[in-house]
Amino acid sequence: MPSPRTRPAAALALVTALAAVGLGPAAAPAAAATVPAGAGSYSDTRPAGTSGPTTDTGTPVTPKVTAAAQGRPVPTNDWWSSLALQRYGGNPYSTPMYGHPLTYQAVAGGLEIGYPTSPAIVGDGRQYEFPHKRDLTLGLTGLNSPDTRADAWSDWTVTPYWSDGARTLRTTIGHGLPFVYARGTGGDARITTAQTPTVFADQGNVLGITVAGHHYALFSPSGTDWNVSGSTLTAGLGGKDYFSVAVLPSTDALATYRTYAYSFVTGSTVNWSYDAGTVRATYGLTTEAKEGTERGTLQALYRHQWLHTTDPLTPYTYVSPRGTMKVRAGTSFTTAQKAAATLPALPGSGIDTARLRGHLNEVANSSDPFSGAVDTYWTGKALGKLAQLVPIADRIGEGAIRDKLLGLIKGRLQEWFTAGGANEFSYDRVWKALTGYPASYGSDTELNDHHFHYGYYVYAAAIVAQYDPNWAADSAWGTMVRTLVRDTANPSRTDTAFPFLRGFDVYAGHSWASGHQGFAAGNNQESSSESTNLSAALVLWGSATGDTSLRDLGTYLLTTEAEAVAQYWFDADQQVFPGSFAHDTVGMVWGSGGAYSTWWTANPEEIHGINVLPVTSGGSLHLGGRKDAIRRNIAEMERENGGPAVEWRDILWEFQSLADPAAAKAKWDAGNAAYTPEAGESRAHTYHWITTLDALGAPDATVTGSIPTSAVFSKGTTRTYVAHNHGATARTVTFSDGTSLSVPARSTATGNGTGGTDPGPGPSTGNTFQLRTGGTLTTATGAAESADTLASAQGANHDGTPYRPLVYEARNVNGTLRAGGSTAFRLQVDAGTAVGLGQQARISYDLTGDGTFDRTETYHYFATDPVTGWEEYAQSRGLKAATGTLGDLRGGTVRLEVWSAIGNGDSRLRTGTDRSVVVIPYD
Repeated sequence: MPSPRTRPAAALALVTALAAVGLGPAAAPAAAATVPAGAGSYSDTRPAGTSGPTTDTGTPVTPKVTAAAQGRPVPTNDWWSSLALQRYGGNPYSTPMYGHPLTYQAVAGGLEIGYPTSPAIVGDGRQYEFPHKRDLTLGLTGLNSPDTRADAWSDWTVTPYWSDGARTLRTTIGHGLPFVYARGTGGDARITTAQTPTVFADQGNVLGITVAGHHYALFSPSGTDWNVSGSTLTAGLGGKDYFSVAVLPSTDALATYRTYAYSFVTGSTVNWSYDAGTVRATYGLTTEAKEGTERGTLQALYRHQWLHTTDPLTPYTYVSPRGTMKVRAGTSFTTAQKAAATLPALPGSGIDTARLRGHLNEVANSSDPFSGAVDTYWTGKALGKLAQLVPIADRIGEGAIRDKLLGLIKGRLQEWFTAGGANEFSYDRVWKALTGYPASYGSDTELNDHHFHYGYYVYAAAIVAQYDPNWAADSAWGTMVRTLVRDTANPSRTDTAFPFLRGFDVYAGHSWASGHQGFAAGNNQESSSESTNLSAALVLWGSATGDTSLRDLGTYLLTTEAEAVAQYWFDADQQVFPGSFAHDTVGMVWGSGGAYSTWWTANPEEIHGINVLPVTSGGSLHLGGRKDAIRRNIAEMERENGGPAVEWRDILWEFQSLADPAAAKAKWDAGNAAYTPEAGESRAHTYHWITTLDALGAPDATVTGSIPTSAVFSKGTTRTYVAHNHGATARTVTFSDGTSLSVPARSTATGNGTGGTDPGPGPSTGNTFQLRTGGTLTTATGAAESADTLASAQGANHDGTPYRPLVYEARNVNGTLRAGGSTAFRLQVDAGTAVGLGQQARISYDLTGDGTFDRTETYHYFATDPVTGWEEYAQSRGLKAATGTLGDLRGGTVRLEVWSAIGNGDSRLRTGTDRSVVVIPYD
């Protein structure tokens, strides 16, 4: 068992209406010692000798909010929570808050604003950060407030409030906002800069300044004027109460930003949907026109967002710890992603039943299946360990083991779900939070980690519900499960008892772990995988109880955080971490950056493993979508560790199996005889996991099913389709490649499906592939000629990096590499009359069809002319970059990607003709 962790942490969640998803009564609990909840109960009074939220010296604290916000559930575990949860007695304002691209810190005189653009590598090279550094302070003349309070908030924006009795100031700030919107009374607008500014534009009420190399625009009401005196800039408000400040991507952006300077953002809302394997989310801002009629605005999208939107973006970009942010003009944008796969358990294949039965009995017959756990976190891990084994036992016909495990889970859950015993949940009416006692890791005094802890409980309850629906009824124990969901992942914005999505930051795309956010580096999250564990639990609980709204919430959360984890924890595209940061992964993401560390150890195994555990078929399959990132991760762990994993070998074997099942199986075979399972793992689960993936292949994230509880695995040219049907009647699950699978009621089905078109038989002869609209490369001829649209580069430079590419593939390709041969292509492209466009191609080879590309070739882009008509782009433009080595193709995949590398307009790519072909060097 690893050493106990001592880390701050967070809570998870997202959208819709609470009543619609049946999460119980919306009103706060009545004043009673015990609050009934179906067959269970919780207390409204903490156990004697325990504490709720406090400062770092143990002084109890109450929400630091204005009168207007009194009684509203405070969203702790957010990027700005230090405004409302005062962790340090001597700081009644805030710690640094990282909105991106701007950073903020509340002080007595107003709001410090910064735009960090240069990373610092600290901690012996183990952390990169873009720390908050004040460029300017926004305030009012004479303002000297004794504190700063949260006055209003929405999904990713917040309004801090200052008052010194004579003056009041409110500012609205948020993720992705290049503007700070201010409303003040009792004084003139006042900006003080960290150094004497350079004025690059003076238009009376609009002033452009440069501070520390960063460009800002100051906007006061029409008819007023900014006055500059050294590092102090003031403007009378002319009887109005508003002004704004914007960070500009360049000085020539001033005119564009002036257009939106008086359209004040008043709120933010995300809405999402799930349909047949696709998750869509719309992120919208509400605005108020302070002058004129303009109601639009500008917002900067994070990488995990702009990768998945087709909405037009401006050429403007910002630097951030999450990589490049891209700016959209408009009040909303929509993302669309393939849903992350979720299953109650892997189906099992290649298993030695007798061996597995023995491993199952080791756990079921243990003298202490809960390993002495008494607090919420370690009890949760034990529950998760047992829950993973229930469907495995069931699949091999071991009903007695299954039922014994279910009995253990029910018994321990019911102890916690009943107030008055040694273990209970207690509701804090002041902070509107449900805390389990005994607590751990600051889940009580700091409101840390509720999503980490309670995700295990919801996951275990979902497995029970799969086998015993009566236990999960609201009249039985379901209401207590839903109360834990309300605390951690409440989809309601109108529930008066719990905040909306306590810890899940919908715009950042992931959860935060610290309840108070009281760090110079902002908030943090270490174990992203324990966050996705809760999301998967919502999918499984919603599916098992027929609550499709909750199921879809979980799917949205899991899918969104899966992309954020890939980009910001694992740097899957190698576009986020600074070039000066020498690591391929981080154990912790901070508001200011990321750290190759954990809260409790510098052991590389745990730094790499903490964002993998718990390994589950619900919350872990998404990791298999980025196999190259897994390989880099494992390789770095072994370098830093001085060899293969020892302490957490099971977790890391399972992780590797999501990319290279055979390699993981070889490590298991060589090292499983004598090791201690990680505290939330078991030999039974690890054996079942590794053996199954070795037999079926790694997850194939390119294909999705029509229900959330489905997944696809690929080995060589064979795909295996898996789906679980929680419903009472049989159903057919359709996959995005056209394959269908019949799934009996309350069962898991596995097979190669029927009716699929992909992967179909690959080209049997020839090495010349034509492009087909729809994404196919084929040796067939005689198709109707067509053309596909290459999306604009939006004025940005994407030379060498695919941006919204057209993708064409040939699968199941066999061929012998021709000695001395090389790739050739000719592509017909047309930019029409657009000036300054350039198209680029990348050709990749997956030699064995295992989902990993062994050779990638990126060619220099082709600059098209502004004359309508086809032009030919060929390999003669030259190779820009190449990775890997070619070899013989055995059931392999050839992929062509074409995108706009430069320019600000769409172009066309000709298909269905021998004028656009790829020629591979194979016989």
